[in-house]
Amino acid sequence: MSSAGNESGIWKSSRVLVTGGAGFIGSALVWGLNRRGCSDIVIADFPPEIKSRSLVPLQFTSYIAPEALLGQLQSGALGRFDFVFHLGACSSTLEMNVDYLRRFNFEYTRDLAEWALKPGVRFVYASSAATYGDGSEGMDDTDPRNLERLRPLNPYAKSKHDMDLHAWREGWLEHMVGLKYFNVFGPNEGHKGEMRSLVHKSYQQVMESGLIRLFKSYRPEYKDGEQKRDFLYVKDAVDMTLSLAAKPSTNGIFNVGSGHAHSWNELASAVFLALGREPRIDYIEMPEAIREKYQYFTQAEIGKLRATGYARPITPLAEAVRDYVANYLMTGQPLGGA
Repeated sequence: MSSAGNESGIWKSSRVLVTGGAGFIGSALVWGLNRRGCSDIVIADFPPEIKSRSLVPLQFTSYIAPEALLGQLQSGALGRFDFVFHLGACSSTLEMNVDYLRRFNFEYTRDLAEWALKPGVRFVYASSAATYGDGSEGMDDTDPRNLERLRPLNPYAKSKHDMDLHAWREGWLEHMVGLKYFNVFGPNEGHKGEMRSLVHKSYQQVMESGLIRLFKSYRPEYKDGEQKRDFLYVKDAVDMTLSLAAKPSTNGIFNVGSGHAHSWNELASAVFLALGREPRIDYIEMPEAIREKYQYFTQAEIGKLRATGYARPITPLAEAVRDYVANYLMTGQPLGGA
């Protein structure tokens, strides 16, 4: 499924900073680095009380609070880094505090990128597929000029989009990588509350009630549960992220997805299949607050990613869901656990 590939030699001798390293994709990235022989890792994240289980099986050298990070980097107190993966941010699409989002999703990212670019530290940051809005302008990552046409649907997406635009306008994208993650799911996401994937929520629903609840559709061209997303297993997301980071001449914005859209019905059926149960789905009303800003279809264009030489097969949805359910949700184990 996930493979350490041929980049292990790069990572074994590298010192790496991972912001958000106790979170979902961040801790999975640390796991991926460990599998490639890298343990000289500094994690920056908020106090990890509810995330600490994800860190238990992982190898890293130190942990620092995000509010102290920039000052210590700028003073040289933390020493040299070869790579910075900036995955720490507010990830809630329901967050409405614009000032909060601007501070943590735009200004913090901008300042960290500016610090990394001066000494030539390899900088990779998390953007989001949410920046594509309703998808009417396509989901093509090949031409950065397309960024100016995008219209994000919520403050979270706008805060991510603002960073993409700034990086492009400043010419930074010629020297670093921005990643538009699509619907990533997998182990280590349990702390995310309402931002957990539908796989995690569905598993819990089946365990509690025997059925899965999906939103009804409010567009005639989509039947209930036939709204589609590009779902990507976190192990594949980590492989893609590290592959792009390992190529110094590979820069710009990249979609990180499977390249195939699947319906919520297909995802729910995969959960039931992994549990050996017959599908039972209840279609419920979508909250009015999100009806007008709901994405009905996302599908990553990943030709640009493939053109970098990334040739690994992407885990089929049913196989990914089965691995997640059987080896992590049912066992309660984090990535790297026994």
